[in-house]
Amino acid sequence: MTDESKAYGDGSNRTVGEAEAEALVHGICFKTGPPRLLGVELEWLVHDLHNPVRPVGPDRLAAAAERLRTLPLRSLLTVEPGGQIEFSSRPAASLTACVEEVGADLALARAELRELGLFLSGYGKEPWFQPERVVHNSRYNAMEIYYDRWNGAGRTIMCRTASVQVCLDAGHEGPGPFGYQRRWRLAHLLGAVLAAAFANSPLHLGRPGGWRSMRQATYATMDPGRTLAPPEDLEPRTAWAEYALDAPVMFIRHQDAPWEPVSGLALRDWLRSGRPRPVTAGDVAYHLTTLFPPIRPQGHLELRMMDAQPGEDGWLVPVAVTAALFDDPVAVETAHRAVKPLADIAGREPTPRNRLWRRAARDGLSDPDLRAAAQVCFAAAREALPRLGAPARVLDAVDEFTARYVERGRCPADDLLDRVTGRELLS
Repeated sequence: MTDESKAYGDGSNRTVGEAEAEALVHGICFKTGPPRLLGVELEWLVHDLHNPVRPVGPDRLAAAAERLRTLPLRSLLTVEPGGQIEFSSRPAASLTACVEEVGADLALARAELRELGLFLSGYGKEPWFQPERVVHNSRYNAMEIYYDRWNGAGRTIMCRTASVQVCLDAGHEGPGPFGYQRRWRLAHLLGAVLAAAFANSPLHLGRPGGWRSMRQATYATMDPGRTLAPPEDLEPRTAWAEYALDAPVMFIRHQDAPWEPVSGLALRDWLRSGRPRPVTAGDVAYHLTTLFPPIRPQGHLELRMMDAQPGEDGWLVPVAVTAALFDDPVAVETAHRAVKPLADIAGREPTPRNRLWRRAARDGLSDPDLRAAAQVCFAAAREALPRLGAPARVLDAVDEFTARYVERGRCPADDLLDRVTGRELLS
């Protein structure tokens, strides 16, 4: 989710027509060049230090956010609708620079929260209770109304989920392992493997919900016009531009009045009709922030499919593994070979509603095909990480995760399921 403060006022008030809007989206979705930058957005639930299953009240969440805003953080700190805390890193020139800077920010935040009797909790979905919305602004007020016209899935994603989102350069023009078209297609297969390996949201109100990643399963039930991937067999820029213009508009922004939720109005139709008011370049740019497919092109590639991870160092593993599998030339080729057979499972249905992504969300790495691909990919990533200069802390975290989960066909969700079903006591 993008906070209102990050997106409002992001474009010109210049009126645009359909052709100019399509050219604008086409021109900004994939900024190409040699892959060299890495970023991460970490969302966390906030839990009571002494009683994690007890909801944290809105006043405590607000006080915690205010304390964190006083810290000398280098990451951008935002508060999500349900009180989740998000740290968005600056673009980093290396994996080491990225994890060291974000790790230092997290250490400051954890110390501050500990004084308030709180801690950052890594689950993909709140496992114990149902947080309500605590952040009220024009964006989220209108968004909630829009989502509630569909079902409860949007409210769940807004207020009750958290993720690790890894941001990678789109790649360069032309063919080869670092070409943006190949990276785009790789992401839609490898993304299912990453979703399965890092699945960590199996509970609803303390009981198994039938999925290893209820967060990813919930995304698949939302408004399909903004959460499904565009056609993957088309040229990516063209596919994304068409997808964005055909996606429904969530709301009409107003400067001096509540934002107006709408239904059944595609951006393309709004551009053609000019009603209820003409479309501006800023409206087009803002519309893009309301699209939530698992891989979102924002100049760079934003991989959104991984649940938040347990433990203080758990977040290091998805960041490191993803960076290695996209940015090391040997690991890229190994990953490509490993996930290519998964295309037959996915079929022609769009991500994340196709069979491959459903299996990833439901079964995690207990699925034999996803487990086999994950084992190859994690081995390739581990071999590549020293070439990327990964520090010992990262290597140790990847080794521990691989031994505990990947080699055993498990994911973090399985630990939580064992706890609530009593299997942990028998092992």
